Amino acid sequence: MNCHLVTGGSGFIGSCYILQARSRGVAIVNLDKLTYAGNQENLISLAGDRDYTFVHGSIENHELVAWLLNEFQPTAVINFAAESHVDRSIDAPDIFVRTNVLGTVSLLRAVKAWWEKLSNKKACDFRFLHVSTDEVFGSLEPQDAPFTENHPHKPNSPYSASKASSDHFVRAFNETFGLPTLITNCSNNYGPRQFPEKLIPLMILNAISDKNLPVYGTGSNIRDWLHVEDHCDAISCVLDRGLPGQSYNIGGRSERTNLEIVQAICLILDEIRPRETGPYSELIRFVTDRPGHDFRYAIDTTKIEREVGWLPRQELGTGLFNTVQWYLENTQWVNNIQSGVYREWIQKHYGIRC
Repeated sequence: MNCHLVTGGSGFIGSCYILQARSRGVAIVNLDKLTYAGNQENLISLAGDRDYTFVHGSIENHELVAWLLNEFQPTAVINFAAESHVDRSIDAPDIFVRTNVLGTVSLLRAVKAWWEKLSNKKACDFRFLHVSTDEVFGSLEPQDAPFTENHPHKPNSPYSASKASSDHFVRAFNETFGLPTLITNCSNNYGPRQFPEKLIPLMILNAISDKNLPVYGTGSNIRDWLHVEDHCDAISCVLDRGLPGQSYNIGGRSERTNLEIVQAICLILDEIRPRETGPYSELIRFVTDRPGHDFRYAIDTTKIEREVGWLPRQELGTGLFNTVQWYLENTQWVNNIQSGVYREWIQKHYGIRC
C-alpha cells in the first residue's frame, strides 16, 4: 500500500486531499501543528481508520519529521503546511517566514537525508510535492495574458513573498541534490470546510447572520476560482504523472471580480433562504482596501492539461451553490470554529462584530 506523509493535512485543502487519498486506498500520515486554521473536525470521518495516522507537530521539528519518514516509509510527501492569509501576513510577516520559508527548508533537509538512503527503486519512485499559490507571480492587468509556469516570481505581499521563497528552495533541492520534487501553483480555492476568514465563507456566514458584507475597495479585484475538490484531484494527477523538477499551474477557468462573487452568493441565499427585510445584496459594504492588494490573478492551465491530462470538473455556479448549502447544513462545524480569537480578528480587519 502506498503511504503519503501529508503536512498541514488538517486545514482546508489538506483535509480534502486526505479524504480523497483515503478513498483511493492510500495510507496517510498527517503532520499538523494545528494552528488557528487547522481543524481536526475536518477529518472526523476517519476516526478509527487504521490507515490514517495523525501526528501533532510542526515541519520545523527536524527530528520528528526524520522519525516519521523512517517509521512510515512514505512513497510521497505532500507539503500543505503554510500560513496562508495575506491580511495576517501584513500584521505579522515574521510568522510567515518562520513557517513558509524556514519550515519548508527544514522539511526538505529531513526528506533529503532520508531519501538519499533509500534503495534505487524507492528513491526513483519517491516524490516531494510542494503546494503553492498563483500569488507568487504578482499582479495582472485586465489585458494581460494569464500566468504560465514560466512567468517570473514577483510577489507583492509578505505572504506571497514567503511562498515564492519556498518555491525557490524546493526547486533548488531538485537542481542541487536531485530530490524528485514537484510544485503546484493554484488559484483561489473555495468549497466546504474553508476557514471563515476567507471571502466566500465570510460572506455566507455574515449574510445568514444579517451582518454587513465587507468588500475591499470597489470589489473590482479579479480572481480565478478553483473548487477544492478539483484542486486536490489535480495534485493527485501531478503526483502520478508530473515530471520531477517541474511546476504545474492549477486553475478553475473561472475569473470573477470579488463583487461578482459576493453578488452571486447573495442571489443563491435569496433563493434558498430568503431574507425577510429584503435582498442580501443590501448588506454589501465597501471597506478600505488592504495595502498592496493585487488587482488580478489568472491561470493558464495549458501545461497541466497537455502533460498530465487534468481538467477542472466543477462549474463555478454549481460549486458555489453547493458550498453555500454546505455551510447552511453544517452549523455545528461553524460554531465550533468561530472562537473568540477569530471574532477579534474579524473585528480588527473589517470593523464588524461576529
